[in-house]
Amino acid sequence: MAKKSPAATTKKKTILTRKAPTAKVKKSSPVKTKSTKYIFVVGGVMSGVGKGVASSSIAKILQGRGLKVTAIKIDPYVNVDAGTMNPTEHGECFVLKDGLETDQDMGNYERFLDIDLLGTNYMTTGSVYQAVIAKERNLGYGGRNVQVVPDIPAEAIRRIKKAGADASADVVLIEVGGTVGEYENILFIEAIRMMKTETPHDIGVVMVSYLPVPGHVGEMKTKPTQHAVRTLGASGVFADIILARATVPLDAKRKEKISRFCNVLPENVISAPDVSSIYDIPLNFEKDNLSDRLCSLLELSCTKESNLKEWKQFVSRSKHLKDTVRIAVVGKYFNSGDFVLSDVYISVLEAIKYSSYKLGLKPEIIYLSANDFTDKKNLKELKKYDGILLPGGFGKTGVQGMVNAIGYARQNKIPYFGLCYGMQLAVLEFAQNVLHLKNASTEEIDPTASDLVIGVMADQKVKIATGDMGGSMRLGQYSTVLKKGSIAQKAYKQDTILERHRHRYEVNPNYVSDLENAGMHFSGKSPDGKLMEIMELSTNVHPFFLGVQFHPELQARPLSPHPLFTAFIKASYETRK
Repeated sequence: MAKKSPAATTKKKTILTRKAPTAKVKKSSPVKTKSTKYIFVVGGVMSGVGKGVASSSIAKILQGRGLKVTAIKIDPYVNVDAGTMNPTEHGECFVLKDGLETDQDMGNYERFLDIDLLGTNYMTTGSVYQAVIAKERNLGYGGRNVQVVPDIPAEAIRRIKKAGADASADVVLIEVGGTVGEYENILFIEAIRMMKTETPHDIGVVMVSYLPVPGHVGEMKTKPTQHAVRTLGASGVFADIILARATVPLDAKRKEKISRFCNVLPENVISAPDVSSIYDIPLNFEKDNLSDRLCSLLELSCTKESNLKEWKQFVSRSKHLKDTVRIAVVGKYFNSGDFVLSDVYISVLEAIKYSSYKLGLKPEIIYLSANDFTDKKNLKELKKYDGILLPGGFGKTGVQGMVNAIGYARQNKIPYFGLCYGMQLAVLEFAQNVLHLKNASTEEIDPTASDLVIGVMADQKVKIATGDMGGSMRLGQYSTVLKKGSIAQKAYKQDTILERHRHRYEVNPNYVSDLENAGMHFSGKSPDGKLMEIMELSTNVHPFFLGVQFHPELQARPLSPHPLFTAFIKASYETRK
Protein backbone atom coordinates (compact mmCIF):
# COMPACT_ATOMS: atom_id res chain seq x y z
CA MET A 1 0.00 0.00 0.00
CA ALA A 2 1.26 3.42 -0.90
CA LYS A 3 2.14 5.70 2.04
CA LYS A 4 0.16 8.89 2.58
CA SER A 5 1.99 12.11 2.09
CA PRO A 6 1.37 14.39 5.09
CA ALA A 7 1.57 17.42 2.82
CA ALA A 8 -1.17 16.06 0.57
CA THR A 9 -3.64 15.10 3.30
CA THR A 10 -6.47 17.36 4.45
CA LYS A 11 -9.46 16.88 6.71
CA LYS A 12 -11.90 17.11 3.74
CA LYS A 13 -10.24 15.08 1.08
CA THR A 14 -7.42 12.60 0.63
CA ILE A 15 -5.44 12.96 -2.58
CA LEU A 16 -3.41 9.95 -3.67
CA THR A 17 -0.42 10.66 -5.88
CA ARG A 18 1.98 8.30 -7.60
CA LYS A 19 5.61 8.82 -6.46
CA ALA A 20 8.50 8.49 -8.82
CA PRO A 21 10.55 5.39 -8.06
CA THR A 22 13.61 6.15 -5.87
CA ALA A 23 16.74 4.19 -5.25
CA LYS A 24 16.69 2.25 -1.99
CA VAL A 25 19.17 3.77 0.43
CA LYS A 26 21.07 1.24 2.48
CA LYS A 27 21.47 2.30 6.10
CA SER A 28 25.10 2.55 7.10
CA SER A 29 26.20 0.92 10.32
CA PRO A 30 27.23 3.39 13.05
CA VAL A 31 30.91 4.28 13.04
CA LYS A 32 32.68 3.04 16.17
CA THR A 33 34.84 5.68 17.78
CA LYS A 34 38.00 4.41 19.38
CA SER A 35 37.82 5.01 23.11
CA THR A 36 40.74 5.75 25.40
CA LYS A 37 41.52 2.94 27.82
CA TYR A 38 42.50 3.49 31.44
CA ILE A 39 44.62 1.17 33.56
CA PHE A 40 44.69 1.89 37.30
CA VAL A 41 47.58 0.55 39.36
CA VAL A 42 46.96 0.16 43.08
CA GLY A 43 49.12 -1.26 45.84
CA GLY A 44 48.40 -3.97 48.37
CA VAL A 45 49.89 -5.17 51.68
CA MET A 46 52.54 -2.46 52.16
CA SER A 47 53.97 0.76 50.79
CA GLY A 48 57.14 0.81 48.71
CA VAL A 49 56.03 -2.31 46.88
CA GLY A 50 57.04 -0.88 43.50
CA LYS A 51 53.87 0.59 41.99
CA GLY A 52 55.85 3.33 40.26
CA VAL A 53 58.22 1.06 38.36
CA ALA A 54 55.38 -1.39 37.74
CA SER A 55 53.29 1.39 36.17
CA SER A 56 56.29 2.57 34.14
CA SER A 57 56.97 -0.98 32.97
CA ILE A 58 53.36 -1.65 32.00
CA ALA A 59 53.38 1.61 30.05
CA LYS A 60 56.63 0.57 28.34
CA ILE A 61 55.44 -2.84 27.20
CA LEU A 62 52.21 -1.35 25.84
CA GLN A 63 54.25 1.30 24.05
CA GLY A 64 56.24 -1.59 22.60
CA ARG A 65 52.99 -2.98 21.20
CA GLY A 66 52.45 0.14 19.09
CA LEU A 67 50.17 2.06 21.44
CA LYS A 68 50.41 5.71 22.43
CA VAL A 69 50.66 5.73 26.20
CA THR A 70 50.71 8.38 28.89
CA ALA A 71 50.95 8.06 32.67
CA ILE A 72 49.48 9.81 35.71
CA LYS A 73 50.49 9.80 39.37
CA ILE A 74 47.91 10.41 42.09
CA ASP A 75 49.47 11.28 45.44
CA PRO A 76 47.16 11.07 48.47
CA TYR A 77 48.91 13.94 50.29
CA VAL A 78 47.07 17.14 51.19
CA ASN A 79 50.10 19.07 49.86
CA VAL A 80 49.12 20.85 46.65
CA ASP A 81 52.34 19.65 44.98
CA ALA A 82 55.56 17.90 46.00
CA GLY A 83 57.65 21.07 46.19
CA THR A 84 57.28 21.68 49.92
CA MET A 85 57.81 18.07 51.01
CA ASN A 86 60.93 17.09 52.93
CA PRO A 87 63.15 15.07 50.57
CA THR A 88 64.31 12.74 53.37
CA GLU A 89 60.68 11.73 53.89
CA HIS A 90 59.31 11.82 50.38
CA GLY A 91 62.35 11.37 48.15
CA GLU A 92 63.22 13.39 45.08
CA CYS A 93 61.08 16.26 43.85
CA PHE A 94 60.85 15.84 40.07
CA VAL A 95 60.18 19.03 38.07
CA LEU A 96 58.22 18.79 34.84
CA LYS A 97 59.03 21.02 31.89
CA ASP A 98 56.01 23.24 32.60
CA GLY A 99 57.35 23.79 36.13
CA LEU A 100 55.12 21.61 38.30
CA GLU A 101 56.97 20.04 41.24
CA THR A 102 55.96 16.38 41.41
CA ASP A 103 56.69 12.99 42.88
CA GLN A 104 59.76 11.05 41.73
CA ASP A 105 57.55 8.48 39.98
CA MET A 106 56.90 11.07 37.27
CA GLY A 107 60.61 10.80 36.52
CA ASN A 108 60.28 7.05 36.10
CA TYR A 109 57.42 7.53 33.65
CA GLU A 110 59.42 10.01 31.56
CA ARG A 111 62.54 7.85 31.57
CA PHE A 112 60.76 4.61 30.64
CA LEU A 113 58.51 6.15 27.98
CA ASP A 114 61.09 8.70 26.73
CA ILE A 115 58.46 11.44 26.67
CA ASP A 116 57.90 14.79 28.42
CA LEU A 117 54.87 14.86 30.70
CA LEU A 118 52.90 17.92 31.81
CA GLY A 119 51.31 19.13 35.01
CA THR A 120 47.98 17.57 33.98
CA ASN A 121 49.62 14.18 34.58
CA TYR A 122 50.02 14.74 38.31
CA MET A 123 47.56 15.39 41.12
CA THR A 124 47.42 15.32 44.89
CA THR A 125 44.50 15.27 47.30
CA GLY A 126 45.34 18.89 48.07
CA SER A 127 45.25 20.00 44.44
CA VAL A 128 41.94 18.21 43.82
CA TYR A 129 40.27 19.75 46.87
CA GLN A 130 41.74 23.15 45.96
CA ALA A 131 40.18 22.94 42.48
CA VAL A 132 36.78 21.85 43.81
CA ILE A 133 36.70 24.62 46.42
CA ALA A 134 37.75 27.25 43.84
CA LYS A 135 35.00 26.06 41.50
CA GLU A 136 32.44 26.23 44.31
CA ARG A 137 33.52 29.78 45.22
CA ASN A 138 32.93 30.80 41.59
CA LEU A 139 29.44 29.21 41.54
CA GLY A 140 30.73 26.51 39.24
CA TYR A 141 28.34 24.04 40.84
CA GLY A 142 25.30 26.26 40.33
CA GLY A 143 24.65 26.72 44.04
CA ARG A 144 24.01 23.05 44.79
CA ASN A 145 25.47 21.11 47.69
CA VAL A 146 29.11 20.23 47.01
CA GLN A 147 29.94 16.85 48.55
CA VAL A 148 33.06 14.80 49.10
CA VAL A 149 31.39 12.06 47.04
CA PRO A 150 30.81 12.41 44.15
CA ASP A 151 32.48 15.79 43.60
CA ILE A 152 36.04 15.00 44.72
CA PRO A 153 36.26 11.73 42.69
CA ALA A 154 34.55 13.52 39.78
CA GLU A 155 37.30 16.17 39.74
CA ALA A 156 39.94 13.41 39.75
CA ILE A 157 38.14 11.74 36.83
CA ARG A 158 37.99 15.03 34.92
CA ARG A 159 41.76 15.41 35.30
CA ILE A 160 42.43 11.82 34.28
CA LYS A 161 40.39 12.19 31.10
CA LYS A 162 41.95 15.56 30.30
CA ALA A 163 45.46 14.12 30.56
CA GLY A 164 44.49 11.32 28.19
CA ALA A 165 42.88 13.74 25.72
CA ASP A 166 45.79 16.19 25.85
CA ALA A 167 48.20 13.37 24.99
CA SER A 168 45.84 11.80 22.39
CA ALA A 169 46.63 8.58 24.23
CA ASP A 170 45.35 5.10 23.45
CA VAL A 171 46.07 4.08 27.03
CA VAL A 172 46.39 6.09 30.24
CA LEU A 173 48.25 4.47 33.16
CA ILE A 174 47.14 5.86 36.53
CA GLU A 175 49.15 5.03 39.63
CA VAL A 176 47.15 5.53 42.82
CA GLY A 177 49.56 6.31 45.65
CA GLY A 178 49.34 4.65 49.02
CA THR A 179 48.10 1.19 49.96
CA VAL A 180 44.61 -0.28 49.62
CA GLY A 181 42.77 0.02 52.92
CA GLU A 182 44.23 3.39 53.84
CA TYR A 183 41.82 6.24 54.47
CA GLU A 184 43.94 8.63 52.40
CA ASN A 185 43.37 7.11 48.96
CA ILE A 186 39.78 5.89 49.34
CA LEU A 187 38.41 8.79 47.26
CA PHE A 188 40.61 7.84 44.33
CA ILE A 189 39.50 4.22 44.63
CA GLU A 190 35.97 5.63 44.45
CA ALA A 191 36.96 7.41 41.22
CA ILE A 192 37.92 4.03 39.74
CA ARG A 193 34.53 2.60 40.75
CA MET A 194 32.69 5.51 39.17
CA MET A 195 34.65 5.26 35.91
CA LYS A 196 34.20 1.49 35.75
CA THR A 197 30.45 1.89 36.28
CA GLU A 198 30.29 4.37 33.41
CA THR A 199 32.51 2.53 30.87
CA PRO A 200 33.38 -0.93 32.23
CA HIS A 201 35.13 -2.13 29.08
CA ASP A 202 37.55 0.81 29.08
CA ILE A 203 38.87 0.31 32.62
CA GLY A 204 41.45 -2.17 33.88
CA VAL A 205 42.68 -2.54 37.45
CA VAL A 206 46.10 -3.92 38.31
CA MET A 207 47.04 -4.61 41.93
CA VAL A 208 50.72 -4.73 42.86
CA SER A 209 50.81 -6.84 46.02
CA TYR A 210 53.58 -8.24 48.19
CA LEU A 211 53.98 -11.94 48.97
CA PRO A 212 56.29 -12.38 51.96
CA VAL A 213 58.49 -15.40 52.60
CA PRO A 214 58.92 -15.39 56.41
CA GLY A 215 62.37 -16.64 57.32
CA HIS A 216 61.18 -18.94 60.09
CA VAL A 217 58.50 -20.43 57.80
CA GLY A 218 60.36 -20.66 54.50
CA GLU A 219 57.15 -20.59 52.45
CA MET A 220 55.68 -17.84 50.32
CA LYS A 221 52.43 -16.66 51.90
CA THR A 222 49.44 -15.46 49.86
CA LYS A 223 47.11 -14.55 52.72
CA PRO A 224 48.14 -10.83 52.90
CA THR A 225 47.37 -10.48 49.19
CA GLN A 226 44.01 -12.18 49.64
CA HIS A 227 43.12 -9.66 52.34
CA ALA A 228 44.27 -6.74 50.17
CA VAL A 229 42.13 -7.90 47.23
CA ARG A 230 39.09 -8.30 49.48
CA THR A 231 39.65 -4.85 50.95
CA LEU A 232 39.72 -3.41 47.44
CA GLY A 233 36.55 -5.37 46.61
CA ALA A 234 34.80 -3.85 49.63
CA SER A 235 35.13 -0.49 47.87
CA GLY A 236 33.37 -1.86 44.81
CA VAL A 237 36.56 -2.23 42.75
CA PHE A 238 37.96 -5.58 41.69
CA ALA A 239 41.45 -6.40 40.45
CA ASP A 240 41.68 -7.71 36.90
CA ILE A 241 45.39 -8.51 37.14
CA ILE A 242 47.61 -9.12 40.15
CA LEU A 243 51.34 -8.41 40.01
CA ALA A 244 52.83 -10.65 42.67
CA ARG A 245 55.88 -8.92 44.15
CA ALA A 246 58.24 -11.23 45.98
CA THR A 247 61.91 -11.93 46.49
CA VAL A 248 61.66 -14.93 44.13
CA PRO A 249 59.50 -15.86 41.12
CA LEU A 250 55.97 -17.09 41.76
CA ASP A 251 55.40 -20.83 41.36
CA ALA A 252 52.36 -22.46 39.75
CA LYS A 253 50.86 -23.45 43.11
CA ARG A 254 50.91 -19.88 44.42
CA LYS A 255 49.41 -18.60 41.16
CA GLU A 256 46.62 -21.13 41.43
CA LYS A 257 45.94 -20.19 45.04
CA ILE A 258 45.81 -16.46 44.32
CA SER A 259 43.54 -17.13 41.34
CA ARG A 260 41.13 -19.20 43.44
CA PHE A 261 40.85 -16.83 46.39
CA CYS A 262 41.19 -13.50 44.56
CA ASN A 263 38.79 -14.20 41.70
CA VAL A 264 41.23 -13.68 38.82
CA LEU A 265 42.29 -16.00 36.03
CA PRO A 266 45.55 -17.89 36.72
CA GLU A 267 47.14 -16.31 33.62
CA ASN A 268 46.32 -12.88 35.08
CA VAL A 269 48.53 -13.52 38.09
CA ILE A 270 51.90 -12.13 36.98
CA SER A 271 55.16 -12.98 38.70
CA ALA A 272 57.17 -9.90 39.72
CA PRO A 273 60.28 -11.09 41.57
CA ASP A 274 63.18 -8.92 42.67
CA VAL A 275 65.52 -8.24 39.75
CA SER A 276 69.00 -6.76 39.50
CA SER A 277 67.77 -3.62 37.71
CA ILE A 278 64.42 -1.87 37.37
CA TYR A 279 65.01 -1.87 33.62
CA ASP A 280 64.64 -5.67 33.62
CA ILE A 281 61.04 -5.37 34.82
CA PRO A 282 59.31 -4.73 31.45
CA LEU A 283 61.13 -7.73 29.96
CA ASN A 284 60.30 -9.82 33.01
CA PHE A 285 56.59 -8.94 32.71
CA GLU A 286 56.61 -10.08 29.10
CA LYS A 287 57.80 -13.52 30.21
CA ASP A 288 54.32 -13.87 31.68
CA ASN A 289 52.75 -12.30 28.56
CA LEU A 290 51.42 -9.28 30.46
CA SER A 291 50.96 -7.10 27.39
CA ASP A 292 48.91 -9.88 25.75
CA ARG A 293 46.72 -10.09 28.83
CA LEU A 294 46.14 -6.33 28.87
CA CYS A 295 45.48 -6.11 25.14
CA SER A 296 42.91 -8.90 25.49
CA LEU A 297 41.32 -7.48 28.64
CA LEU A 298 40.79 -4.00 27.19
CA GLU A 299 40.34 -5.04 23.53
CA LEU A 300 43.33 -2.93 22.50
CA SER A 301 44.56 -2.78 18.91
CA CYS A 302 48.07 -3.97 19.69
CA THR A 303 50.71 -4.96 17.16
CA LYS A 304 51.24 -8.69 16.95
CA GLU A 305 54.88 -8.51 17.96
CA SER A 306 56.41 -6.43 20.72
CA ASN A 307 59.06 -3.92 19.66
CA LEU A 308 61.43 -3.53 22.60
CA LYS A 309 64.61 -4.03 20.60
CA GLU A 310 66.38 -0.84 21.74
CA TRP A 311 65.32 -1.42 25.32
CA LYS A 312 66.70 -4.97 25.28
CA GLN A 313 69.97 -3.68 23.84
CA PHE A 314 70.21 -1.09 26.62
CA VAL A 315 69.57 -3.71 29.31
CA SER A 316 72.04 -6.14 27.75
CA ARG A 317 74.72 -3.47 27.40
CA SER A 318 74.38 -2.52 31.06
CA LYS A 319 75.13 -6.10 32.12
CA HIS A 320 78.24 -6.74 30.04
CA LEU A 321 80.65 -4.09 31.25
CA LYS A 322 84.20 -4.76 32.38
CA ASP A 323 85.89 -1.45 33.11
CA THR A 324 84.53 0.71 35.93
CA VAL A 325 84.32 4.38 36.78
CA ARG A 326 84.04 5.43 40.46
CA ILE A 327 81.83 8.44 41.12
CA ALA A 328 81.36 9.99 44.56
CA VAL A 329 78.02 11.76 45.08
CA VAL A 330 78.42 14.16 48.00
CA GLY A 331 74.91 14.98 49.20
CA LYS A 332 72.96 16.60 52.01
CA TYR A 333 70.06 14.17 52.25
CA PHE A 334 71.49 10.65 52.21
CA ASN A 335 71.14 9.99 55.94
CA SER A 336 67.71 8.87 57.16
CA GLY A 337 68.14 7.46 60.64
CA ASP A 338 70.27 4.36 60.37
CA PHE A 339 69.58 4.02 56.66
CA VAL A 340 70.84 5.60 53.44
CA LEU A 341 68.12 7.23 51.35
CA SER A 342 69.28 7.23 47.74
CA ASP A 343 65.79 7.99 46.34
CA VAL A 344 66.28 11.66 47.10
CA TYR A 345 68.79 11.86 44.23
CA ILE A 346 67.34 9.11 42.04
CA SER A 347 67.40 11.10 38.77
CA VAL A 348 71.06 12.00 39.34
CA LEU A 349 72.04 8.40 40.05
CA GLU A 350 70.20 7.11 36.99
CA ALA A 351 71.72 9.81 34.78
CA ILE A 352 75.21 8.67 35.87
CA LYS A 353 74.31 5.11 34.91
CA TYR A 354 72.96 5.99 31.45
CA SER A 355 76.08 7.94 30.46
CA SER A 356 78.38 5.28 31.89
CA TYR A 357 76.62 2.54 29.95
CA LYS A 358 76.85 4.60 26.77
CA LEU A 359 80.62 4.80 27.26
CA GLY A 360 80.87 1.07 27.99
CA LEU A 361 81.65 1.64 31.66
CA LYS A 362 80.25 0.11 34.81
CA PRO A 363 79.46 2.93 37.28
CA GLU A 364 80.41 2.43 40.88
CA ILE A 365 78.42 5.12 42.67
CA ILE A 366 79.34 5.90 46.26
CA TYR A 367 77.06 7.96 48.49
CA LEU A 368 78.93 10.34 50.80
CA SER A 369 77.37 12.64 53.39
CA ALA A 370 78.47 16.27 53.07
CA ASN A 371 78.58 16.54 56.86
CA ASP A 372 81.54 14.14 56.91
CA PHE A 373 83.72 16.72 55.15
CA THR A 374 83.12 19.55 57.57
CA ASP A 375 86.33 18.21 59.10
CA LYS A 376 89.01 18.73 56.44
CA LYS A 377 90.91 15.69 57.71
CA ASN A 378 88.34 13.50 55.95
CA LEU A 379 88.88 15.08 52.53
CA LYS A 380 91.62 12.63 51.56
CA GLU A 381 88.82 10.06 51.23
CA LEU A 382 87.87 11.82 47.98
CA LYS A 383 91.17 10.89 46.34
CA LYS A 384 89.81 7.35 45.82
CA TYR A 385 87.25 8.49 43.28
CA ASP A 386 87.46 9.26 39.58
CA GLY A 387 84.88 12.03 39.74
CA ILE A 388 82.92 14.03 42.32
CA LEU A 389 79.33 15.20 41.83
CA LEU A 390 77.38 17.57 44.07
CA PRO A 391 73.60 17.54 43.52
CA GLY A 392 71.05 20.20 44.41
CA GLY A 393 69.68 21.09 47.81
CA PHE A 394 68.56 23.84 50.14
CA GLY A 395 69.61 25.31 53.49
CA LYS A 396 72.67 25.35 55.72
CA THR A 397 73.05 21.66 56.56
CA GLY A 398 76.31 20.22 55.24
CA VAL A 399 77.25 23.37 53.30
CA GLN A 400 80.74 23.75 54.76
CA GLY A 401 81.45 20.10 54.00
CA MET A 402 80.33 20.65 50.41
CA VAL A 403 82.51 23.74 50.02
CA ASN A 404 85.50 21.80 51.40
CA ALA A 405 84.87 18.90 49.01
CA ILE A 406 84.62 21.28 46.03
CA GLY A 407 87.89 22.96 46.99
CA TYR A 408 89.60 19.58 47.28
CA ALA A 409 88.33 18.56 43.83
CA ARG A 410 89.48 21.85 42.30
CA GLN A 411 92.94 21.83 43.87
CA ASN A 412 93.58 18.12 43.24
CA LYS A 413 92.21 18.21 39.69
CA ILE A 414 89.53 15.59 40.31
CA PRO A 415 86.71 15.99 37.73
CA TYR A 416 83.84 17.87 39.33
CA PHE A 417 80.21 18.33 38.30
CA GLY A 418 77.92 20.63 40.33
CA LEU A 419 74.15 20.75 39.94
CA CYS A 420 72.16 23.82 41.05
CA TYR A 421 73.40 24.26 44.65
CA GLY A 422 76.51 22.40 43.50
CA MET A 423 77.22 25.24 41.05
CA GLN A 424 76.43 28.00 43.53
CA LEU A 425 78.77 26.54 46.15
CA ALA A 426 81.51 26.04 43.54
CA VAL A 427 81.29 29.77 42.77
CA LEU A 428 81.36 30.47 46.52
CA GLU A 429 84.46 28.30 47.06
CA PHE A 430 86.22 29.99 44.14
CA ALA A 431 85.37 33.43 45.52
CA GLN A 432 86.70 32.53 48.97
CA ASN A 433 89.92 30.82 47.91
CA VAL A 434 90.85 32.35 44.54
CA LEU A 435 89.43 35.86 44.86
CA HIS A 436 90.31 35.71 48.60
CA LEU A 437 86.93 37.07 49.64
CA LYS A 438 87.03 35.34 53.01
CA ASN A 439 83.57 36.61 53.98
CA ALA A 440 81.99 35.52 50.72
CA SER A 441 78.71 33.67 51.25
CA THR A 442 75.31 32.97 49.80
CA GLU A 443 72.28 34.97 50.85
CA GLU A 444 70.49 31.71 51.58
CA ILE A 445 72.95 30.95 54.40
CA ASP A 446 74.08 34.34 55.66
CA PRO A 447 72.14 37.33 54.31
CA THR A 448 74.32 39.70 56.38
CA ALA A 449 77.64 38.62 54.79
CA SER A 450 79.76 41.39 53.28
CA ASP A 451 80.26 39.58 49.96
CA LEU A 452 77.09 37.86 48.79
CA VAL A 453 78.43 36.21 45.64
CA ILE A 454 75.19 34.21 45.53
CA GLY A 455 72.09 36.36 45.98
CA VAL A 456 68.35 35.91 45.92
CA MET A 457 66.77 36.47 42.51
CA ALA A 458 65.04 39.85 42.16
CA ASP A 459 61.58 38.38 41.57
CA GLN A 460 61.96 36.07 44.57
CA LYS A 461 62.52 38.76 47.22
CA VAL A 462 58.86 39.68 47.61
CA LYS A 463 57.84 36.02 47.61
CA ILE A 464 60.26 35.21 50.43
CA ALA A 465 59.21 38.30 52.40
CA THR A 466 55.51 37.43 52.16
CA GLY A 467 55.97 33.70 52.76
CA ASP A 468 54.86 32.77 49.24
CA MET A 469 57.00 29.63 49.14
CA GLY A 470 54.88 26.98 47.39
CA GLY A 471 55.42 26.57 43.66
CA SER A 472 56.99 30.03 43.42
CA MET A 473 60.64 29.33 42.58
CA ARG A 474 62.10 29.69 39.12
CA LEU A 475 60.60 26.45 37.88
CA GLY A 476 60.47 24.54 34.63
CA GLN A 477 62.10 24.82 31.24
CA TYR A 478 64.17 27.86 30.25
CA SER A 479 66.65 28.46 27.44
CA THR A 480 70.39 28.96 27.83
CA VAL A 481 72.82 30.38 25.27
CA LEU A 482 76.19 28.60 25.19
CA LYS A 483 79.61 30.09 24.56
CA LYS A 484 81.24 28.63 21.47
CA GLY A 485 84.22 26.40 22.11
CA SER A 486 83.30 25.84 25.78
CA ILE A 487 83.13 22.42 27.43
CA ALA A 488 79.35 22.77 27.60
CA GLN A 489 78.94 23.76 23.95
CA LYS A 490 81.15 20.89 22.79
CA ALA A 491 79.13 18.45 24.90
CA TYR A 492 75.72 19.63 23.68
CA LYS A 493 76.90 20.20 20.10
CA GLN A 494 74.51 23.14 19.83
CA ASP A 495 74.44 26.81 20.75
CA THR A 496 71.10 27.11 22.58
CA ILE A 497 69.61 24.57 24.95
CA LEU A 498 66.43 24.06 27.03
CA GLU A 499 66.82 22.80 30.59
CA ARG A 500 64.62 22.54 33.69
CA HIS A 501 65.17 24.78 36.72
CA ARG A 502 64.28 24.83 40.42
CA HIS A 503 65.94 27.63 42.40
CA ARG A 504 65.50 30.98 44.17
CA TYR A 505 69.14 32.10 44.23
CA GLU A 506 71.63 32.98 41.51
CA VAL A 507 75.19 34.16 40.94
CA ASN A 508 75.25 37.81 41.96
CA PRO A 509 75.85 39.77 38.71
CA ASN A 510 77.95 42.30 40.64
CA TYR A 511 80.70 39.67 41.04
CA VAL A 512 80.65 38.13 37.57
CA SER A 513 83.40 40.36 36.16
CA ASP A 514 85.79 39.65 39.08
CA LEU A 515 85.12 35.92 38.88
CA GLU A 516 85.77 35.85 35.13
CA ASN A 517 88.98 37.88 35.48
CA ALA A 518 90.18 35.30 38.02
CA GLY A 519 89.67 32.43 35.55
CA MET A 520 86.07 31.29 35.97
CA HIS A 521 84.17 31.12 32.69
CA PHE A 522 80.40 31.52 32.52
CA SER A 523 79.84 29.49 29.39
CA GLY A 524 76.05 29.47 29.59
CA LYS A 525 73.82 32.48 30.18
CA SER A 526 70.14 33.33 29.89
CA PRO A 527 69.25 34.86 26.50
CA ASP A 528 69.32 38.37 28.02
CA GLY A 529 72.76 37.66 29.52
CA LYS A 530 71.64 38.42 33.09
CA LEU A 531 71.55 34.94 34.63
CA MET A 532 74.65 32.76 34.87
CA GLU A 533 73.51 29.27 33.89
CA ILE A 534 76.81 27.37 33.46
CA MET A 535 80.23 27.95 34.94
CA GLU A 536 83.41 26.08 34.08
CA LEU A 537 87.18 26.23 34.38
CA SER A 538 89.45 25.97 31.36
CA THR A 539 90.75 22.49 30.59
CA ASN A 540 94.20 24.06 30.70
CA VAL A 541 93.91 24.30 34.48
CA HIS A 542 91.50 21.48 35.31
CA PRO A 543 90.43 18.33 33.41
CA PHE A 544 86.72 18.95 34.11
CA PHE A 545 85.28 21.48 36.52
CA LEU A 546 81.75 22.49 35.59
CA GLY A 547 78.56 23.56 37.34
CA VAL A 548 75.05 24.24 36.10
CA GLN A 549 72.23 26.25 37.66
CA PHE A 550 69.62 23.93 36.15
CA HIS A 551 68.92 20.22 36.67
CA PRO A 552 70.17 18.27 33.64
CA GLU A 553 69.45 14.96 35.38
CA LEU A 554 65.72 15.54 34.82
CA GLN A 555 66.13 15.07 31.07
CA ALA A 556 68.47 12.07 31.11
CA ARG A 557 66.88 8.96 29.57
CA PRO A 558 68.05 5.33 29.25
CA LEU A 559 68.09 5.54 25.46
CA SER A 560 69.29 9.16 25.29
CA PRO A 561 71.82 9.95 28.06
CA HIS A 562 72.40 13.59 28.95
CA PRO A 563 75.45 15.06 27.15
CA LEU A 564 76.83 16.86 30.22
CA PHE A 565 76.72 13.69 32.31
CA THR A 566 78.43 11.83 29.48
CA ALA A 567 81.16 14.50 29.27
CA PHE A 568 81.67 14.30 33.05
CA ILE A 569 81.90 10.49 33.11
CA LYS A 570 84.25 10.51 30.12
CA ALA A 571 86.55 13.06 31.78
CA SER A 572 86.46 11.12 35.07
CA TYR A 573 87.50 7.89 33.39
CA GLU A 574 90.16 9.46 31.18
CA THR A 575 91.69 11.44 34.05
CA ARG A 576 92.13 8.27 36.07
CA LYS A 577 93.67 6.46 33.09
